Amino acid sequence: MFMHNKTLQYTVRVSEPNPVLASLLLEQFGGPDGELAAAMRYFTQGLAEEDPGRKDMLLDIATEELSHLEVIGSIVAMLNRGAKAELAEASMTEAELYMSLTAGGNSHTQSILYGGGPALTNSSGVPWTAAYVDSRGDPVVDLRSNIAAESRAKIVYERLINITDDPGIKDALGFLMTREVAHQKSFEKALYSIADNFPPGKLPGVKPYADMYVNASQGEGDAQGPWNTGEQWDRVDDLEQVLPADGGAGMPSVGLTDAQDATLAQFKQRLASKPDANPVTGADLGAGPGAGKTTDEDMGGAADIQEASAMAKAMAPAE
Repeated sequence: MFMHNKTLQYTVRVSEPNPVLASLLLEQFGGPDGELAAAMRYFTQGLAEEDPGRKDMLLDIATEELSHLEVIGSIVAMLNRGAKAELAEASMTEAELYMSLTAGGNSHTQSILYGGGPALTNSSGVPWTAAYVDSRGDPVVDLRSNIAAESRAKIVYERLINITDDPGIKDALGFLMTREVAHQKSFEKALYSIADNFPPGKLPGVKPYADMYVNASQGEGDAQGPWNTGEQWDRVDDLEQVLPADGGAGMPSVGLTDAQDATLAQFKQRLASKPDANPVTGADLGAGPGAGKTTDEDMGGAADIQEASAMAKAMAPAE
């Protein structure tokens, strides 16, 4: 059961309305790395979690993320407060209202469509979607995803802090940014509290391929480091050594019944191309300057073109 406390987790102090900044801050309200996505991600994980410690942690952090959604939403509402009233009461001339709503960002959509309220969209007006929640139901997989999500959110908060000079907003965003750091630390501890946390899942990797590093992008810029060199790795620079990796023929195959094989043969025969043909196409008939080479006298298709042109003229309606 939820109980709402009207006191924000962090005080929102906005110096003056700024609808453009409000639209940019929506990235952390209804965007892919925003607070709603985080809350839903951790709630759904927590409800399905079997470990009591991880369950408690996930539900704690999910609930806190909703409080962060409230902080961001309150900032957006305050930034839109002046424009909301001006638009609703038509207290400005049409030209002044138009200029105020088209100053930049997605402010016009937020004001006209949502009345200045914090909309569940990102900064471009794209509606929030459950597709942002990428849980897989395995704690090792999901905790790594959560760590990445908190890292992404931290970077987005940094960028938002850099685009405003409002001290109150900077202060609140700094708090939210730092809580992303704390949550990441909790998820890291939970991940490494699982003894065998890599690789994810129950099945082990296939031994010959677990240590293989394939240098598949060769040429200028090739580099070496601990990610591809050393005792841990069997580095492959000659790709023919590992093609195909299983030592087979490297071609796809499937077992068909006699009836399926006969039907496939009919299909292939009906749609077979004629490599020795040089058919006239629409590009040939309509070719003009800059078309490049087409089927012409030099390519042995002049007679076909003349015949096709004559046929086209004969079929054209009389003027």
